[in-house]
Amino acid sequence: MTAEDWQAVQLTALLAAVSSLLLLAFALPFSWWLAHWHNRMKPIVLAFIALPLVMPPTVLGFYLLVAFSPNHPFGAMWQSWFGSPLTFSFTGLVLGSMVYSLPFAVQPLYSGFSQFNHQLLAEAKVLHISKSTLWRRVILPACLPAILVSLGLSFAHTLGEFGVVLMIGGSIPGETRVVSIALFEHVESLNFTQAHQLAAVLTGFSFFMLMLLYSSGRKRRVAWNWT
Repeated sequence: MTAEDWQAVQLTALLAAVSSLLLLAFALPFSWWLAHWHNRMKPIVLAFIALPLVMPPTVLGFYLLVAFSPNHPFGAMWQSWFGSPLTFSFTGLVLGSMVYSLPFAVQPLYSGFSQFNHQLLAEAKVLHISKSTLWRRVILPACLPAILVSLGLSFAHTLGEFGVVLMIGGSIPGETRVVSIALFEHVESLNFTQAHQLAAVLTGFSFFMLMLLYSSGRKRRVAWNWT
């Protein structure tokens, strides 16, 4: 592979790592709240979270492009606060990837928290155990399989995103040119040898990640519940 292709591989890995870690930090408390929230609006919230699963990536990317634009209140506010636009930037790709992979991070955690033994929470209150201790010593260890699945799925899903990246990031080497974009450009230029190499990297790594997740789920009996 060329130096630019290796740069795209490194950028893709960095994008997947940063976005999945930030997404996990958001999804943990949000999924816990959602699992214990009982309201008529809950199906609407669940459907909204799962929307990126069925929405075409180019449609999602278009709406993100509009929202990230300096002409939109959100994009203008971001540029005013941080001095740089979200469009065609690595930061914009991170935020877009978080939206794109949101259901892959939230659903496993929501499933794990929904199956959590609530008797432990009642006993903790009786024993006057602090919330921080309860999370550190009970909740997080018990839900570790769901956390690993959430992190792994969001990471693997971000690796292959194309439509969202193309819409909000374009192809700027070292900034927004990820592996999927580089692969597309090689196909457009009929350079199938380098396209095969990049495709093999993505396929191999994605297969390896999924194999680890299924192995972990089998050993720990993780519930893969997407409802």
